[in-house]
Amino acid sequence: MTTDDAITSATPQHSIPHARVSQRVGAIQPSATLAVDATAKALKAAGRPVIGFGAGEPDFPTPAHIVEAAIEAAQDPRNHRYSATGGLPELKQALAESFSGTTGLEIDPAQVLVTNGGKQAVFQTFATLLDPGDEVILPAPYWTTYPEAIRQTGATEVPVLAGVEQNYVPTVEQLEAARTERTRVLLLCSPSNPTGVVLTPEQVTEIGRWALEHGIWVVTDEIYKSLTYEGMPFTSVLKAVPELAETTVLLGGVAKSFAMTGWRVGWMVGPVDVIKAATNLQSHLTSHVNNIAQRAALAALTGPDEPVEEMRVAFDRRRRLIVEKLSQVPGFTVPTPTGAFYAFPDVSQVLGRTLRGREITTSTDLATVILEEAEVAAVPGEAFGAPGHLRFSYALADEDITEGIDRVIALLSE
Repeated sequence: MTTDDAITSATPQHSIPHARVSQRVGAIQPSATLAVDATAKALKAAGRPVIGFGAGEPDFPTPAHIVEAAIEAAQDPRNHRYSATGGLPELKQALAESFSGTTGLEIDPAQVLVTNGGKQAVFQTFATLLDPGDEVILPAPYWTTYPEAIRQTGATEVPVLAGVEQNYVPTVEQLEAARTERTRVLLLCSPSNPTGVVLTPEQVTEIGRWALEHGIWVVTDEIYKSLTYEGMPFTSVLKAVPELAETTVLLGGVAKSFAMTGWRVGWMVGPVDVIKAATNLQSHLTSHVNNIAQRAALAALTGPDEPVEEMRVAFDRRRRLIVEKLSQVPGFTVPTPTGAFYAFPDVSQVLGRTLRGREITTSTDLATVILEEAEVAAVPGEAFGAPGHLRFSYALADEDITEGIDRVIALLSE
């Protein structure tokens, strides 16, 4: 070894510095809906009379019989221990029976996985089905979490935008134009967050048959299925096209219909091999869902329907109220939602205006001005892949809806 070799080998080799956060996680965008809600709550805490239309969260308390079931469960020592990763057998059985009813198929408990909320169901489904390079056809407007969950797998979302003129429903021709040899999954959400649109049985059938023809998996988010109005039925894609049973995953949870957003219980329902693989993933990720929350979810699914119907009736009243009020806002085009608890007006006619000395070029600009000048919080359409829109949740008191939209009317009437 020469002296130079000795110096070289003894000199520490400096590697290329790494970022402190991985590129994969660093690329995740924060949830826009939660961010708007957090801003509204912070301003309220600071004494400002902000009215928040941002959060997709019922303002009702969880029904009493569900809370009582949780109290009883907390006192039962069997719930103080680990349980099966896939979910309590009683809860899986109740879910299997429920989905057998909505799909018309015989769903086995082995096809059910109970997750820590609907978001975990979304992430685990994409992690189980997708590989890097795969593509997911994602009808837009879409819920903010879908693209982030897709990207975490190394796959790519392919948005298909349907505007207000189509009532936010994509055509099969649009879906076909987006299909490539890499298309693996089609994502459906009906009733829709953010638009409140419910696909008709005919639309579900047409889209489902297209997916079946091309061998595309269908992932369908049904978390709002109990919240439909004007006699609009909820239609499961497996009810419409039962031949899709081996290539469909149904997602849902207790959060929206039962006013249980904080309880964090969701689920996946699908083919046995997919559910088994997702259960293996969850066994390393979070293990099982909190036993007490699972017992509460069981009470929700098997208990009386009256509390759920009372909330649905209240949402229906608020839906009609907010559509009436939003239709009075200059420059807003307001389709009538028939499900969930969101209104999604097209605000593109407002863009280009100047409000209180501030130029409005995007719906994000408009949301900012409405928050700062009218003290009303709404979520801009950019968060949902649909610029030129705002999302208003009507999961709040009637008087707040009236006061909040009146402030928007006054601001945009200047």
